[in-house]
Amino acid sequence: MEEKTSRGMILWFFLALFSVSVIMLGWLLLPFVSVIILGAVVTSIFNPIFNIIKRKTKPSTASLLTCVIIFFILFIPTLFFVGILSKEAYDLYLMGKDAVISDQIKTLIENNRVLEKANHFLASINVEITGEQLNKALSELGKVVGLFLYKQASAIASNVFKFLVYFFFMLLIIFYLLIDGKRLIVFIQDLSPLPDDQDEKLINKFKDMAGAILIGNGFCGLIQGAAGGIAFYLFGFNSAFLWGVIMGLLAFLPIIGIGVVLIPTAGYLLLKGRIAAGLFFIIFYVILSGGVEYLLKPKLVGQRVKMHTLLVFLSIIGGLNLFGILGIIYGPLIITAFLTLTDIYYASYRDMVEPAKDQNN
Repeated sequence: MEEKTSRGMILWFFLALFSVSVIMLGWLLLPFVSVIILGAVVTSIFNPIFNIIKRKTKPSTASLLTCVIIFFILFIPTLFFVGILSKEAYDLYLMGKDAVISDQIKTLIENNRVLEKANHFLASINVEITGEQLNKALSELGKVVGLFLYKQASAIASNVFKFLVYFFFMLLIIFYLLIDGKRLIVFIQDLSPLPDDQDEKLINKFKDMAGAILIGNGFCGLIQGAAGGIAFYLFGFNSAFLWGVIMGLLAFLPIIGIGVVLIPTAGYLLLKGRIAAGLFFIIFYVILSGGVEYLLKPKLVGQRVKMHTLLVFLSIIGGLNLFGILGIIYGPLIITAFLTLTDIYYASYRDMVEPAKDQNN
């Protein structure tokens, strides 16, 4: 009896020490959590390239070459991207702040008597839209969107040295994850008290979601943003690069997507009397959004990641609010963890809980 008590005390003492060490480790790594998560996500995406190179050379060389590829694919375009985005986003913010956008729309609406006609139809449901309300809404939208993107871009542009350090730190993480990633996964599975099949399910779900975000949503967002930006440039709109970036980000969102930009643009052109241009943007939106969402994206992502459209929408919006631009990645990953654990609960642990409920009742 005393031996069992002694062993129990030793176990609890060990668990207390282990818990403290985990908390201290988390505290130590807290400043680098974003870099570590981003490094793990990027590693999972570029792992097939690493495996191809590894067939012809040793793992360390293959990992180094993969990191060089990542550098040219991610780092150089990011620097170019941030410089232009920072300037154009700030210009949009100033336009919204100074009511330049709303004044232009106000003049256009007054000249076309659109608001008067709209209110005539809305009168039947006791709704009235004033020019002042519309102008204020448009001005605030310009300020919010411009300021958000400006903050995200200037956070990098204002501290290039910090960005360089974090990027190369991420490359260092990727270098070792490519080489020792499998050993790390085995270590985590051995450490986890969950059965191996449940650990594998969690890890595979994270890999699938990372692939869906960066390969599926990322590549499709790049296509839609680039195509939209080119269309804006060809039709003579200001800040075409910025609007392309906005459409690229909106492409991550289901339900609304790039229609938030292209449909109002089509309406604006129709109000100005540019009927052909307005109709072009409507057709352009239907073909671009429909083709990417229903033809290209399913082929890239497949059926590996199944998540309700509303959950995807809420996870990205919530992620952007909490984590900034990286919330596009973190939000869906958090939802994925919850849904996977829910599946595991229903499959393996629900029967353990429900009998206890029945006994209590």
